[in-house]
Amino acid sequence: MTYVGGMSGYGQFCPLARASEVVTRRWTPLVLRELLAGSRHFNDIHRGVPRMSRSLLARRLAELETAGVVRRRLVSESERPEYLLTRAGQQLGPVLEGLGAWGKRHLEAEIRREDLDASLLMWDVQRRLVGDRLPRRRVVVRFRFRGAPGGQRDYWLVLDSGAVDLCLEDPGHEADLTLRTDVATFTAIWLGDIPFARATELGKATLTGPAGLRRGFPSWLGLSPFAAIAREGPGTTP
Repeated sequence: MTYVGGMSGYGQFCPLARASEVVTRRWTPLVLRELLAGSRHFNDIHRGVPRMSRSLLARRLAELETAGVVRRRLVSESERPEYLLTRAGQQLGPVLEGLGAWGKRHLEAEIRREDLDASLLMWDVQRRLVGDRLPRRRVVVRFRFRGAPGGQRDYWLVLDSGAVDLCLEDPGHEADLTLRTDVATFTAIWLGDIPFARATELGKATLTGPAGLRRGFPSWLGLSPFAAIAREGPGTTP
């Protein structure tokens, strides 16, 4: 038996089996996560799945298009194609949110070292900043991650009248705020496992800059969509 893309299926009529043939292939749920988060262009989707090869991403997008989950749109011949979720694709939102909530609630809280990724973390941060809480003037926030590899040690967020730019190199403006921490700590903050204030009290994070901006900074962070989910751990019984 085959399904979209010519791959082997489960050989069952059960709707769960048929849906799993489309949705649960390796990397596909994360590609859908990126589309649900608003990414439309190939490079933006890939920034959310940086360890996925570009050729495999192209294949998964084609499979989702064949399955009627994604629609590829060319605005004009000179522009990059956009990948848009169809109505069927959008209806997967609650499914993936539920799966993520289950993972936050029931899997071990400790994140494996090999799963830490500063670039993915900062990509998440920049797209979930709370727009109406950001300063009305240009503010540059520098992030310095202790112990991270050279290419993942320094990032800059340039906030300017509601616009947000994530820079991997010095944008040429003096930093108004500088956050010094490590990737594991900031990931824990992002996932809601430790409040920002508590991380600073413990010396795991240090924020320097004008007092007013320092006070406002934690409220700018939208945090992970799963930050409010309380962890219960594996094997918990009612």
